[in-house]
Amino acid sequence: MNPDYEVIVIGSGPGGEGAAMKSVKEGKRVAMVEEMLDVGGNCTHRGTIPSKALRQAIQQLAALSHFRDKNYQTLLKTAESVIERQVKMRQGFYERNGVDVLQGRAKFIDAHTIEVSASTGLKRRYSAAAFVVATGARPYHPPDVDFSHPRILDSDTVLSLAETPRTITIYGAGVIGCEYASIFRGLKIKVNLINTRSQLLSFLDDEIIDALAYHLREHGVLIRHNEKYERVEADDRGVTLHLASNKIIRSDVLLWANGRTGNSDNLGLEALGIERDSRGSIVINNNYQSAVPHIYAVGDVVGFPSLASAAYDQGRFAATHLIFGDCEHRLVEDIPTGIYTIPEISSIGLNERELTGQKVPYEVGHAFFRHLARAQITGRTTGMLKILFHRDTLEVLGIHCFGAEAAEIIHIGQAIMAQKGAANSLMYFINTTFNYPTMAEAYRVAALNGLNRVQ
Repeated sequence: MNPDYEVIVIGSGPGGEGAAMKSVKEGKRVAMVEEMLDVGGNCTHRGTIPSKALRQAIQQLAALSHFRDKNYQTLLKTAESVIERQVKMRQGFYERNGVDVLQGRAKFIDAHTIEVSASTGLKRRYSAAAFVVATGARPYHPPDVDFSHPRILDSDTVLSLAETPRTITIYGAGVIGCEYASIFRGLKIKVNLINTRSQLLSFLDDEIIDALAYHLREHGVLIRHNEKYERVEADDRGVTLHLASNKIIRSDVLLWANGRTGNSDNLGLEALGIERDSRGSIVINNNYQSAVPHIYAVGDVVGFPSLASAAYDQGRFAATHLIFGDCEHRLVEDIPTGIYTIPEISSIGLNERELTGQKVPYEVGHAFFRHLARAQITGRTTGMLKILFHRDTLEVLGIHCFGAEAAEIIHIGQAIMAQKGAANSLMYFINTTFNYPTMAEAYRVAALNGLNRVQ
């Protein structure tokens, strides 16, 4: 008996979209299963798009000093139009390419059949030759914290906060925690940032970490390092966080931002022998195949690198393998990191700590934004661009940026680092004419600064 579809994709976030579009473009009969009423996944509705739209609105208000009549809920509405446009655009992708969108929650009945339970209660089964699971991830909830209480939030529920708090405690100082610390402090809300580690975002270059910590503190964020929670108590007036160090932190609300869990439960994977790790991530091989070869998994549900940009590529690569049986493409070794604090951070390649550990003879070139004409014109003079390069060959080994447009200008360096041999050289930035005045000019300034150190 012929299956209903050749490929069924579960989850319409970036990973699922990439898999669906690649499959249908190669002539396959494709269906997309999405539990939400609208396509786009967590990226569009709960994560990247709403939080970054909120951040942008706050930055604009800060630049104009227009906080008097604005509260958190009003600013959240600015994200709604962006989400609506994203949904409409992505819905159009599926309609134009003939991908059936099946609304409901999917569960495997057997290795070639899923049951989709719609929000209306209707259940229907569909069969396929192959599947791609792209169900994303959700905030981790420790069992002893009552997330049903309206004052205890996670990165999903913070987007539906009913009232603007005067104070907020953020437990967890990873990417999400630091981003929301910037957002809430930008709204003049008192922020306690509780870090379970010894420094912020330890995967970054130390100089960037120091700059971020200084900037957050300078703007009034109270950061506490090396702390662990003991218990959380919430009442009608606020939340009390008891720390193992005997500190007691009281605030109007608590935002829990400590870890994420793959959305792999209740999919029927266990019965198929598909392994998951302790974080709920589906275990896959280099071709994104699970233990059942025709069931693939991509995106946040497989864990690292947990980036929307990488997830889309993973979806395309998985679809290429399931269609052709082979895929020469892999995620590029150097994936840029974008962290949307205020101001933002972006980096690619190795940092000084890693190069020192590997005993690589490197040198550093700096460009401080306060010296750039473009930054002086816009008034956004906080930050720097930092180039790490091999002092003998001048090969670019890492680029780290903190400040306005960091996530945009990082791609210039990414393009050079992707070149082979002599084409990846600090001299490219020195010998290339950049538009003036631009933030991109920081590459020339940093490269000249670095070259002066080795001559």
